[in-house]
Amino acid sequence: MRTTERFRLFIDYFTTNFPEPETELTYANPYELLVAVVLSAQCTDKRVNMVMPALLQQFPTPAHLAAASAEDIFPFIRSISYPNNKAKHLAGLGRMLVQDFGGEVPSTIEELQRLPGVGRKTANVVVSVIYNQPAMAVDTHVFRVSHRLGLVPKTATTPLAVEKGLVRHIPEELIPKAHHWLILHGRYICLARQPKCASCPLTGWCKYYAAVVKDAAPAPKKAKMAVSASKSSTDSTT
Repeated sequence: MRTTERFRLFIDYFTTNFPEPETELTYANPYELLVAVVLSAQCTDKRVNMVMPALLQQFPTPAHLAAASAEDIFPFIRSISYPNNKAKHLAGLGRMLVQDFGGEVPSTIEELQRLPGVGRKTANVVVSVIYNQPAMAVDTHVFRVSHRLGLVPKTATTPLAVEKGLVRHIPEELIPKAHHWLILHGRYICLARQPKCASCPLTGWCKYYAAVVKDAAPAPKKAKMAVSASKSSTDSTT
């Protein structure tokens, strides 16, 4: 199957069944989403959503965050992965938002990546979700699902290579949605260790299923087949 056909099947399925996917992070404005995405690195959205209310009550704006130290922020995010580093990142992020961007979250990937704790993936999420730009954030879910479905080649061994491979074949207006499609599919069906292939609607053209799951299914033992055949013969004569 050609790559273009795989993308057609991918887009057809999700536009039909999940036409309006959304991030599972809870936020009310660009600042809140930016903070949530920084905290979500190697952490679940569920955990981030649990700590955000208290964090935002204490630091509701970039100005409040800019006035805080890492030590001030740490108690509110201590249950998040890597809380020490993320507390430092948020303190620096708040200061830069105020000093360099007038307290506003920038709308370009290049400017966002200047902020502490903001890499390309985080920047892509923000411009995609907030500003509806055609940016494809590649996290572990997107990376895994893209390879398993055969949307990107094995030679795409970096997040940037996967990002380029995906945006090359997905219409610009669908890229923000496709980001969520891949993430949610990886989060709930195409799991890293035990993918739920039995309930996956994409196995008909999934490379992983064809190469690993389908071919790995054990063939029936001859003895059992003989018994079954014998039973069928007996049943048919009664």
